[in-house]
Order: sequence, then C-alpha cells, then structure tokens
Amino acid sequence: MVKAFADHDLDLCEWGDEYSLYGIDRVIHLGAISDTRCNDWIALRKQNVGYTITLMERCQKYGIPIQLASSASVYGPNNTTFKETDPIAPANLYAESKALIEQYFHEMRPVSPVQIFRYFNVYGPHEDHKGDQASPFHKFREQAKTGTIKIFEGSENFKRDFIHVDEVIKVHRKLLSFLGFGIWNVGTGKTMSFLDVARLAADEFSAKIETIPMPILGGYQMYTCADMTKLNRTLK
Repeated sequence: MVKAFADHDLDLCEWGDEYSLYGIDRVIHLGAISDTRCNDWIALRKQNVGYTITLMERCQKYGIPIQLASSASVYGPNNTTFKETDPIAPANLYAESKALIEQYFHEMRPVSPVQIFRYFNVYGPHEDHKGDQASPFHKFREQAKTGTIKIFEGSENFKRDFIHVDEVIKVHRKLLSFLGFGIWNVGTGKTMSFLDVARLAADEFSAKIETIPMPILGGYQMYTCADMTKLNRTLK
C-alpha cells in the first residue's frame, strides 16, 4: 500500500526561497537512499520523497526539465509483465518511496517535462561503495578472486533483467532532447539467472561455485524483465 501524502511532506527539504535554479538547462536527479532493506521511513521520506518533491517543484517554477530515478521494485514480487501501465505493488519502504514520487508526478500536472525512469537491475564498475547492495556481477567477481563463489540454492530460477550503467546513461542522454512527460522502464527486455552470472565470473577467474541455503526474504523479486515497448517507441 502506497502511503498517502500529507501537506507537510512538501516541506521536508529546507531550501530557502533564495535558492535558485536560474541558468540551469536540465536537472538529472538520481540521489536517494537506495538500500532496499532500509526500514527508517522518516529518513526515506525526507531523502527520497521530500527532497525529490522539492526539486521537482523548483524545476517547475523555473521551467526546467527534470529526469528522476525510480525503480522496478515498484512492480512488487508477483508481477510477470512489467508494463508501465501495470498496477504497482511496492513490497518494501524503499519501493514505497519511489512509488510516492510517481504518484506525485501523476497528481502535479507538470508544465515543464518530468521524466521518470524505472531502473531494472543496474550493474557496472566501481560498486565497492554499495556493500551488500552491490549487483551480483560485482559480488560474484569479488568472490571469484578468492577461488569460490557462493550462491543461493535455486539460483538458476532467480532471473533478473540486468542492464549495464553505460546503457542507462545512453537513455538519459537520448531523452534529454525529448521534451515529453512520462514514466519509462529502463532495462534490456532480457533475463539472466543468478547462476548464469556466477558462471561468467567463475570462468573468468577459474573459480568454483558452491550453493548455500536460501534465507527467507519477504517481498523478494525472483523475476524481473522490462517491457521495453514504450521506451523503444519513444526513442524510435
């Protein structure tokens, strides 16, 4: 259930009236608490919701197009089609924070372009700062350097839509010149299992793969695959 807005949500970011975006042509806002296990709703509301809403409003005030990062996690653990028109079902507080921004976008009736991108499983270099939230590509390669990769039992059944960060950047750049509004999936439309990712790392470093028990993970998405129809149509 997506949390309802309260009037004070708009004041969570304490920017003074003197703060101006004058002279800025575009805004790309990707910053957020990205830990999907975060249970601190006060922090999530302030950082992921309040700040983003304030920035959206400022961009509207100055007529500046803005691009925002959402997440495929808003689809929830039971979705199988992943179309932007599907009902959302956020299963954790992080996903709810992203869903709230999408809800606000629908209600605000923007004049200047607002583009929201639902990222699927992004991976790339320089993920050390992510810790346990790093992508399987990064974690398995790091494990492979030790000689052994540990994966959960049944990992051949956990399939995700993995997209390299370079491809995400290309989407942002292409849509900078598109003065339209909307929400788009940003994925590949293809899936790869966690076992397949582990095998790539194992082959690269001549490592072995071991299976470990799967913990109980509420709201865990076992499968994601972006429907890319809308983005492909937009990019022609």
